[in-house]
Amino acid sequence: MRIRLCLAALSLVGGAGLTALSAPAASAAACSDIDVVAARGTFEPGTLGFIVGDPVYSALQKKVTGKSLSSYKVNYPADLSLTSAAQGNSDLVNHVKSQAAACPNQRFILVGYSQGANVVDNSIGISSAGAVVGSPIVATIPAALEPRVSAVLLFGNPIRALGKSVTGVYQSRTLDTCAKGDPICESGGGDVGAHLSYRDDADAAASFAAGKV
Repeated sequence: MRIRLCLAALSLVGGAGLTALSAPAASAAACSDIDVVAARGTFEPGTLGFIVGDPVYSALQKKVTGKSLSSYKVNYPADLSLTSAAQGNSDLVNHVKSQAAACPNQRFILVGYSQGANVVDNSIGISSAGAVVGSPIVATIPAALEPRVSAVLLFGNPIRALGKSVTGVYQSRTLDTCAKGDPICESGGGDVGAHLSYRDDADAAASFAAGKV
């Protein structure tokens, strides 16, 4: 029940009062210094994602100085279908591979919120199977490209409710934020509003990433 309520609350974020706010424009295939690849949450509106992607990208533009940034919105349903996260996993990996080939000096910041965190988890080799709106891994960023991923920023990550987290080569470059009481990432959490609060963490996340690029 808590999960259904949280997802329903998230879908309401698409109200006219919120989508009327300006958001940074996403771009793809530009040979910028850093490509910010963002996977939005379930039913999340916005250019890169109203709750996380858009505010994080705006904060990164201020925090990362002396380098050019581009952004990419992971192309996937972000709905409750069984294959949604897997489709996002495939698209994210394909995008990084194609960008890396076209732009040999480009680096990446991966951003994932809620179901989008599952997408990112899978893409770096941490399975989200069994988590809320998770899926088995269908693709991973090749080991040769792993050093070009400067930072991984996760919010409301569903695998945390399973007692899992990012480990291995990406661990030191990962900031995995779970708001207190968030039922999506905290086992037993009961604060639906906490899952919608991550705009407040955008600045800190951007500072973390800026220290890694």
